[in-house]
Amino acid sequence: MNLSENWTVDDRCTNCDVARQLAPDLIRERDRKSELIRQPRDEAEQRQLLAAAHACPTRSIRPGTGRLDPAGDPFPLALDEDGAVLLLGHNSRRTAGANSYLCRRPTGWVMVDTPRYGEALAARYQALGPVTDVLLTHRDHAAHGRAYADRLGARLWIHEGDLAAAPDADEVLRGTEPVEISPGLIAHPFPGHTLGSVLYVADQRYCFSGDSLYWSRTNQDIEVQEAVTWYSIEEQSASLDRSLDALRFEWLLPGHGDKHRMPAEEADRRLRELAVRARALRTEPVDFAAVRW
Repeated sequence: MNLSENWTVDDRCTNCDVARQLAPDLIRERDRKSELIRQPRDEAEQRQLLAAAHACPTRSIRPGTGRLDPAGDPFPLALDEDGAVLLLGHNSRRTAGANSYLCRRPTGWVMVDTPRYGEALAARYQALGPVTDVLLTHRDHAAHGRAYADRLGARLWIHEGDLAAAPDADEVLRGTEPVEISPGLIAHPFPGHTLGSVLYVADQRYCFSGDSLYWSRTNQDIEVQEAVTWYSIEEQSASLDRSLDALRFEWLLPGHGDKHRMPAEEADRRLRELAVRARALRTEPVDFAAVRW
């Protein structure tokens, strides 16, 4: 692995935060963009930067050669020792650079939100085993859902509140009560960020939260993104209150914002403290500059 490559971040960056999640010691935010702090010093840091580069939706992170070598692509990337959840990388500009995941289930895999669509990527996921469902957390992440569902022979899911973003979905979630999609996999409707936002929780361990909840590196806590709420922060607060006794997880896995692993008891405590804070929030105009990563 060549550590002498002159890596750069170009000005196409949209400040989606993905690169900073994957290479936090090498890339930082400055003036609403990502910038490179320094070149990688060892192979571990090189791998972090390769992951950031292959995830970046604008392909703004480049080696000195100008082209990324596909042989360095680390995705899908297992998030824990069990390999039950894979981070897919290859974030799409059409989903504002959202993260997406594969979660292993007894009958195959489910995809939660999607990476950019590409035949080579679809073939890569198909080779892992059957993908039975594509679960959309909300309308902003729906762009490639139908293409992946059709290519992988999977069912496409969305909530009725965001159905306009995927009108040809195979399964439509309704109302606000939790729904068991398959044994151990629960959809929790969570209106707020959008009318049809949903959390998906697998085995009371993995919470795929879309843009409803995320781990803030700034605050070192679970947060809602009140600066970017398309429907109602008051409704999001009500969703959180309603879901407190039903939500249990160890991994928080958002579309935007950082991932975090913690004991289930800690997650429960942090959610209850967040619920108190959220009750004081009021919906304001969307302000991307106010986002706290």
